[in-house]
Amino acid sequence: MTLANTKLAITQKAGKGALALAAGMAALAMVPTVAEAGTVVASSGPSAASYRVGSQVSDTQRITLQAGDTVTVLSGGSTRVLRGPGTYTLSQGGAATTGNQALAALTARRGGQARVASSRGEFTDEARNPNVWYVDVMAGGRVCLSNVSRVNLWRGGDRSVEANFTIAPTGSADDAVNLHFPATEMLARWDSALQISGGQSYTITNQADGSSVQVTFALLSSEPADPESLAQALISNGCDLQLAQIVSTAEVGSESGG
Repeated sequence: MTLANTKLAITQKAGKGALALAAGMAALAMVPTVAEAGTVVASSGPSAASYRVGSQVSDTQRITLQAGDTVTVLSGGSTRVLRGPGTYTLSQGGAATTGNQALAALTARRGGQARVASSRGEFTDEARNPNVWYVDVMAGGRVCLSNVSRVNLWRGGDRSVEANFTIAPTGSADDAVNLHFPATEMLARWDSALQISGGQSYTITNQADGSSVQVTFALLSSEPADPESLAQALISNGCDLQLAQIVSTAEVGSESGG
């Protein structure tokens, strides 16, 4: 091959490489960006199987519901409650939304001073657990925790009088510790003498009537950074009671979107 032919071959090869690079960049530019995704936190009705709890729904995905369907989606720190019949997308401005403030209050990590500020006042039997990280001493089940060094226990019902409970690893009553709620207080701190272990079941007994519930803790490696991540963690760990708190907060005052 002559020197001239060699130069021509190199030039042609370089040209093809440049064209390939340009084509690749053009193809990359045409790849659509991933749409914002929401998490289904509640679903009921004939279409529930199509929108299972924990599934992801993009901002532009068409959600087609039948009569009797209700789907609650957590997206961007807000919630959408969609009721059928109808077809919706999360990007629709008309969809019913519960704003960030209620969820922020429900999921906030509260320090020790919050106990006094939030636990006094007039209470009714219908009072709801105000924080997803508070452990309800009257409700059993699986509870997710991200910080075991400061666990608050919450009591509902009549808080005008004091209440006493015991907590023990299930099957080890001799290791029980006492739990005391002074009158007007709705929160008490988990006794550090009883170490919390993931997967361990604990029996909480009401000394007033002898009733008891069992609670099992799932320990998260870190606190989820946003409500959607929190919902996914609750769902994957079977922490249904806390997920129900989120759904209940989401659905208060919401109406079907269009």
